[in-house]
Amino acid sequence: MIAAAAAGAMIGASVASAKPAQSPAGSQAAADSDPYLWLAQIHGARARAWVSQQNAVSDRVLKTDPAYSAHMKTILAMLNNPARIADPTVRGRWVYNFWQDPAHVRGIWRRASIASYDSGHPAWHTLLDVDALDRQTHRNWVWKGADCTRAFDRCLVRLSPGGGDAVVIREFNPQTGRFIANGFSLSLAKSQATYVNRNTILFATDFGPGSMTPASYPRIVKLWHRGEPLAAAKTVFEARRTDMGADPVVFHGPYGTISLIIRRPSFFKADYYDVAADGHLVRIEVPQGAQLVGATDGQLIFTLQDAWKPANGTTIAQGALIAVAAPGFGKNQTTQPAVIYTPGTHEAIGDVAAGRDAVYVSLYKDVKGQVLAFRFVNGQWTQGLRLDLPKGGSTALASVNAWGPQAYIRFESFTQPPTLYVDDGTHHVKAVYALPARFNPKQVSVVQHWVKSRDGTEIPYFLIRPAGVKGPVPTILYGYGGFQLSLFPWYWDDGHRPLDAVQNWVLKGGAIAVANIRGGGEFGPAWHQAALQFHRQRAFDDFEAAAADIEAHHWSTPKMLGIVGASNGGLLVSTVMVQRPDLLAAVVCQRPLIDMLRYTHYGAGASWEAEYGNPVDPKMRAYIQRYSPFENVKPQVKYPPVLFITETSDDRVTPVFARMMAAKMEAQGHDVLFNEAAEGGHGPGSTHAEEANYWALTYTFFQKHLGLK
Repeated sequence: MIAAAAAGAMIGASVASAKPAQSPAGSQAAADSDPYLWLAQIHGARARAWVSQQNAVSDRVLKTDPAYSAHMKTILAMLNNPARIADPTVRGRWVYNFWQDPAHVRGIWRRASIASYDSGHPAWHTLLDVDALDRQTHRNWVWKGADCTRAFDRCLVRLSPGGGDAVVIREFNPQTGRFIANGFSLSLAKSQATYVNRNTILFATDFGPGSMTPASYPRIVKLWHRGEPLAAAKTVFEARRTDMGADPVVFHGPYGTISLIIRRPSFFKADYYDVAADGHLVRIEVPQGAQLVGATDGQLIFTLQDAWKPANGTTIAQGALIAVAAPGFGKNQTTQPAVIYTPGTHEAIGDVAAGRDAVYVSLYKDVKGQVLAFRFVNGQWTQGLRLDLPKGGSTALASVNAWGPQAYIRFESFTQPPTLYVDDGTHHVKAVYALPARFNPKQVSVVQHWVKSRDGTEIPYFLIRPAGVKGPVPTILYGYGGFQLSLFPWYWDDGHRPLDAVQNWVLKGGAIAVANIRGGGEFGPAWHQAALQFHRQRAFDDFEAAAADIEAHHWSTPKMLGIVGASNGGLLVSTVMVQRPDLLAAVVCQRPLIDMLRYTHYGAGASWEAEYGNPVDPKMRAYIQRYSPFENVKPQVKYPPVLFITETSDDRVTPVFARMMAAKMEAQGHDVLFNEAAEGGHGPGSTHAEEANYWALTYTFFQKHLGLK
């Protein structure tokens, strides 16, 4: 839900050692008499029995439908396709990749040389086999990544039991393929850990009572030397108890090492501190709205959420990309931050990745991308060089080498399969991998439309339909609209968004629409800020405007239009369902946030007050209460059929909201189905089979209710 780089974790399981969902507090004290709060006991016997009963019903209704097996087969084959691109993480001379397929259900972590990878026929060497680890430990581990030393002889491997944000961290020797006895190790918690050098790490974890924030993240960062007991680790920073949390971040490159601590008072604000070898801290002089996106040649790279006037300097525009010299890198010290790029009208910076030789920026104009490369030469930033990539789609920075010249860039669109390009430092890109097309693009029409929202703001949305089709067709409208996350064109192979939709839906006669509503980042920070807190209704208005526009043009009808969204998008679709049921024929609400008067008391909810506002404040509470779906759903209103999908192991949003809303709507007599998977965390599944099931349920439900043959 929320950008991991921005907050240490996305929005927001109750897993064995993780904290359970809390009871409402403050104005909703323990005396809260809501009849559905017993479902907040995530692993309670009564709640689990209810989940089992609901799953049996949804399985009976959906999995016995012939459409389910067809969708499942198509999606699983796509996910397991051996020809799909092995997404790279490039570091030094090597490319690393995590890979899942039918032979590696849990996945393998592996590497190949850059030359081998760029040849198109990589010679992979397996570093860690998670399936084998599961068999050895009798656990269902989910890979969550690794942080490694500069020499790549030690790695801090993160593993989650069930896929939640809480992880176990163990030190691993990738050269022997073994975990290191008596190495650095942290038990299950929402931890962050990174190497300063081979024998020292910066880390934040649960140290016991008072060490975690109300948002469920660590607030204490310590410096730990090899050979010391955990209790001897030196505290170098403590965030305030009311903060969102504190994270350690370390950058390594030919220039040296930059060790930082990020204090996060709230989701979109941060203070940055440089950490000296002895633990001494130096504050980085940037505003709290600056978001750190990388480092190169002793320079820290930020984007600005708000305009900033440095002391004795000129004002830097909102949304700009800037560089600030890190303490200790004297050759690069300047009295003022340097502006690398300022986005123009209808432009927004997407990905930013800093490599050894250049900073790469994925820049979007009207939701279509390009990539610019900026170099730091003789103490100055050069004008951006535009790379020769296709137009009309998304340009994502797959990986950039901090130790070499390589940058890998992924291009895709709604009709063009992903192609991976490499820039070897010359800024002349070449294609190294391309996913085979799964359909003929001539069979599909893609048009970007614009519609005025309630307040007159122009909102874009893409409409993807069968080529040449006339009149209304069953249509699925998808949106998100929060946390400055953008919906750029994709080729239907991202499980967090409608997956394999052309084969499963459009080629069967349906349509998909993707709305770029406010709250997202499609047009920069201002587009996001326009739907914050007391302006949240704008996101719902934008989405409703797109739905109404589709029907006004007779591309679909209220009997043929469905909506789907996940996480914050689950809040979006459940709110629109409650506010405008007349527009809709079906709703799929995935791992949602719904009860907005209680959201701060579950999972990582307290970290999202900057997005939604704090319901403890009377004025904010009154505003939230006007739109919160859980508080506004009524028995006497006819709502479209709805399917709720969630995961028990989600410790970010938690399954509480989907459970309570489904139970309340069912008790009111509405047409409701509910499905809760055991694993997956805050995602569509830990394995390809789980992910395929998640979307097969979704498409089957829509097919039943939107009239797709």
